[in-house]
Amino acid sequence: MKIENTSLRDAFIIIPNVYGDDRGWFMESYNEEKIRREGYSVPTFIQDNHSYSSQKGIIRGLHCQIEDDSQSKLIRCIRGEILDVIVDVREGSPSYLKNFCIVLSAENKKQLFVPKGFLHGFMTLTDEVEVQYKVDVYYNKESERSIKFNDPLFKIQWNVEIPFLSDKDREAPLFQDSDVKFLYEGK
Repeated sequence: MKIENTSLRDAFIIIPNVYGDDRGWFMESYNEEKIRREGYSVPTFIQDNHSYSSQKGIIRGLHCQIEDDSQSKLIRCIRGEILDVIVDVREGSPSYLKNFCIVLSAENKKQLFVPKGFLHGFMTLTDEVEVQYKVDVYYNKESERSIKFNDPLFKIQWNVEIPFLSDKDREAPLFQDSDVKFLYEGK
C-alpha cells in the first residue's frame, strides 16, 4: 500500500498493492494499521455507502454534512471511472477554498481520503459507474448540505457542458449563500 499527499491539507490518496496471476487479482483495499504507521490519521469508519450512476456526465455534489454530523470519507470507484473532486472549506486552513481533482477508477483502484470540513462531489466519466465510500459519522438528512457544483469561487474544471444533476444539486446555493462553516483545527 502506497500513500500520497494531495495538494490539500489532510487529504490523501491510497494506492493499494495489487497481486495478480492467470486467475485474476487480489488487493488489500484498507488497512488502518498500515496507514497510521505511515504517519496518517484516519478515523474509525462506521458506515459504508454504495452508489450507482447509469451514464457518463452525471455530477453528484458538492455535498457535506455540517456541525457534529460532519463526515470524513474514504472513496473508491469499483466500476467505471469518475472525476472525484474535493474542496477544503475549513476557515484558517492553508488550502482554504482550494480544490483537488483525481480520476478514480475500477482499473487504477486508487482511493481518496477526505477529512471533515471538505465538500465532496464526483462526475461520471463512463457509463455504468459504481462508487463505494466509508464514513465515520452516520448520515443525517437534516445536516446534509449541497453547494452549487460550478460555484465560481472554487474554479473547478469539470469539463462538461451540460451535466446530469439531481434537483437538489441543480438548486443548491453558492457557498457564500450557504450555512456551511468549518474551522481548521490543525497545525
